[in-house]
Amino acid sequence: MGELEKLKQDCIVKQKRGLHIIIASIVVWGGILAVELLNVPVLTKNLFVFVCTALLLPVSYFISRLINVDFQNKTNPLTKLGMLFSMNQLLYLLIAMWIYPTIPNKMLMVLAIIFGAHLLPYSWLYNSRAYLISSIVISILALLVGINFKPFVLASVMLAMVAAFCITLILENHQLD
Repeated sequence: MGELEKLKQDCIVKQKRGLHIIIASIVVWGGILAVELLNVPVLTKNLFVFVCTALLLPVSYFISRLINVDFQNKTNPLTKLGMLFSMNQLLYLLIAMWIYPTIPNKMLMVLAIIFGAHLLPYSWLYNSRAYLISSIVISILALLVGINFKPFVLASVMLAMVAAFCITLILENHQLD
């Protein structure tokens, strides 16, 4: 096994392929679904959706403690690469912020596509088919559902998709044992 593969394996084991973040994503998408079921104007819903997304890191940190994940893994230089993958998503959120007042009924669709697409590079980092397949399926499904249905339907589908992704990730992690 080469040095790069050893570093990747270290990330896979110590961070359980980012399982803490994906579990936290279930919490976030559950919050987004709750927001979408509120009887408030769409711009207010969109603001609350952004608030829900801000919960991701604190919730994932708490979950990392519960499931024994090295949240920062400072000894591995590939952890910085993983953080760069995540920071890339923040730049794409600027698109969602533009959509927010411009086409408010489609903001959640754009957010869901960004979420799905940002998973792709983690398929390489974690040697994970779950990330690869989820990235593609979530992005395409978010587009199709987002175009054809109300945002609460999309939030429901996203919650189900992220839960299914979480289960496949758990199964991948069990193969390490």
